[in-house]
Amino acid sequence: MTSTVQQTFADEWAAWHRDREVRLTDPHGFLAVTSLTWLGEQPVTAPGAPGRWSADGRGVVVALAEGEQLLVEGTPVQGEHVVGELGLRESRLLLAGEVGVEVAERGGRYVVRVRDPRSPLLAAHPGTPAFPADVRWAVPGRFVPFDAPRPTTVPGVLEGVEHVYDAPGTVEFTLDGTDYALRAFPGHGDGALTVLFSDATSGDTTYPFRSLHLVPDADGSVQVDLNRAVNLPCAYTDLATCPTPPAENRLPVAVEAGERTPTVRGAARPTDDGAVLAG
Repeated sequence: MTSTVQQTFADEWAAWHRDREVRLTDPHGFLAVTSLTWLGEQPVTAPGAPGRWSADGRGVVVALAEGEQLLVEGTPVQGEHVVGELGLRESRLLLAGEVGVEVAERGGRYVVRVRDPRSPLLAAHPGTPAFPADVRWAVPGRFVPFDAPRPTTVPGVLEGVEHVYDAPGTVEFTLDGTDYALRAFPGHGDGALTVLFSDATSGDTTYPFRSLHLVPDADGSVQVDLNRAVNLPCAYTDLATCPTPPAENRLPVAVEAGERTPTVRGAARPTDDGAVLAG
């Protein structure tokens, strides 16, 4: 392979990585999360957000005190507001001034996460380290669908949280003469797949698991570029509910490609009322 091809490949990866960092440091991205509060029938406060929050037969409900306000899809609301029921893994972002108030369904429960642009973790983010791009980690693959989607339950990173995905099939590829097959989950976007995996670098130079976004062609062919393996939110902060990979998605090789373990990570501390705060 010529040096020109490798340089072009590296330049394209560098542009992708810069774009990834721009999205990562969005003022309401997950580096901005400052608190996480699980909801039940008893109203609770969500640190950093106005109102008292609960979940009942109507879905998520917030009771705003006099003088408090939220912006919901551009419309100011006051008093009691019914956010409503959320679908599987659905998230909605409300606004309290510059602060984002995320309401989400995770593992069969509702949660409120406050996303503050003034988050210390966001301010301290030095950029995500990554291995140098190398074409040897980009190989042709194929998406092989199951006869019918297979419900797959995986633990979340938070104790007591489980995630269920209807896995549509596997992604098969050959790396250094060895064949591999990884179970895929539905991804974001039409026809997209998410592959969660670990490898021999996991827990050493990389976070215990990473994610790969793939979009197969109509015939199932897909480029498996491990240089674009990325960290999930839980690599950066304890205030995340990420799923973990299926047991069969562990590669026995050291994938020295893609994002490495972040050098700055947000810890969490519980409060007396059951919320969890950053720092």
